[in-house]
This record gives sequence, structure tokens and C-alpha cells, in this order.
Amino acid sequence: MKKYNSWFKNYLIYRYKYNINYNMAKKKTFSTRIDEDILKALKHLAVDTDKSLGKLLEEAIKDLVKKYEKMK
Repeated sequence: MKKYNSWFKNYLIYRYKYNINYNMAKKKTFSTRIDEDILKALKHLAVDTDKSLGKLLEEAIKDLVKKYEKMK
């Protein structure tokens, strides 16, 4: 295993811990309203699966788009 400077090691740990992807240029921010109970369930799912809310929402949206594309 390579030895890294302590600041670089901390930087890598931070990126891994918070799942930071620097390929964000293709992603856009948007806001919406969501039912409280659905959001609560989503937050619990995020903790259980160790995924971010954004990743779970993106996965759900992709599945929804695929579902409606099949219906065409």
C-alpha cells in the first residue's frame, strides 16, 4: 500500500466517506416537494443501505423512466 501525506489521506477518506464524485458537471440541482412520510421512509432507507438520498432518488427516477419508456 502506498504511503500518503496525512492531508492527502484525510482527503481520500473524506471523499470516500461522503461519496464525493467530482464528475458532477453532468448533474443538475433541482428542488421539489415530497410527502413527509415518503421522505421519512426514504431517509431510513438511506441509512439502511448506506446510500445518499440523492443516489436513492436518482435510482428511483431512472427506474420510473425505464417503466414509462417500456409502455410506449
